[in-house]
Amino acid sequence: MAAVHVVVPDGIDDPSRPSGGNAYDRRISRGLAALGWSVQERPVPGSWPRPDAAAYAALTDVVAGVPDGAVVLVDGLIASSVPEVLVPVVERLRLVVLVHMPLGDGPDDTGADTRARERAVLSSAVAVVTTSGWTRRRLLDLYELRPHQVHVATPGVDVADLAPGSATGGELLCVAAVTQHKGHDVLLAALATLTDLSWRCVCVGALDREPDFVDALDRHARKGGMSDRVRFTGPLAGADLDAAYAAADVLVLPSRAETYGMVVIEALAHGLPVVAAAVGGVPEALGRGEDGSQPGLLVPPGDSAALAATLRGWLGDHGLRRRLRQTALERRATLHGWPAASARISRVLAEAAA
Repeated sequence: MAAVHVVVPDGIDDPSRPSGGNAYDRRISRGLAALGWSVQERPVPGSWPRPDAAAYAALTDVVAGVPDGAVVLVDGLIASSVPEVLVPVVERLRLVVLVHMPLGDGPDDTGADTRARERAVLSSAVAVVTTSGWTRRRLLDLYELRPHQVHVATPGVDVADLAPGSATGGELLCVAAVTQHKGHDVLLAALATLTDLSWRCVCVGALDREPDFVDALDRHARKGGMSDRVRFTGPLAGADLDAAYAAADVLVLPSRAETYGMVVIEALAHGLPVVAAAVGGVPEALGRGEDGSQPGLLVPPGDSAALAATLRGWLGDHGLRRRLRQTALERRATLHGWPAASARISRVLAEAAA
């Protein structure tokens, strides 16, 4: 039985810290085990991707404990920030890096050092796995990696019951950690111009990442008279998250950046159309229906006026809602499950081991 050592941030199963990356890591580990791999999971404590000395030491110990010649799959939040630890061991380990989010793909103030460090690790790896075609293209543009060594394994999604939907389309759902990165301020600014219409918005996601930002959103909602129409639930999972999707008419995702957007395919699995910012891999996740149309509406990132106009159109046009719902059902039929994602990574690992 082939063995793979999977190095992940500590706490990927913590229900108070849900994320697409954590969910992906967990499902892939399970999927590889189901395919016959002996999965040796090695969690590493620390505030990744900003490790302190203790985190460096912990990772160094983990890597030292991996036998020579072993295949090692490392989450990019760890790998891309620590070339000092990983580059020296590539001669004895078969290193594969799983990149959820390029650390160097930020504004200029991200810094040349961040890009140089990520480039050093990814260039030395046997293979790189990305979670979207957009991310693969971005890495090739940033770092001029060898194309045949950069692979794509898009996330899977579980089969879900269809959300029944309401007659008015006014049940809005946003599933994302409540941070500036995810654009909740853009969402509230848009909703503040729609108070003449009937709607409610449920925001599902962690509230402890940026407390000052959350407080500002709360003040905005109260000042705009939206406190009884916008609800922040905190993180939800399992049956509680399924219930949130079941009660919704549309997913709204106003993120300023996304490498894929797993919540997009989760919404589509429930038959929900999507209104989202056209960033990163979101159009890829959204996909298309049988006639080539999208099962949702895309707006420029950070543009609250465009988002407001799009939501007003959604709320006021029954025919539009019906068409988007039908396209979402068509796209739902093309979604793949987690076994397909695991199989793709299994092939990459097998090649790395050869």
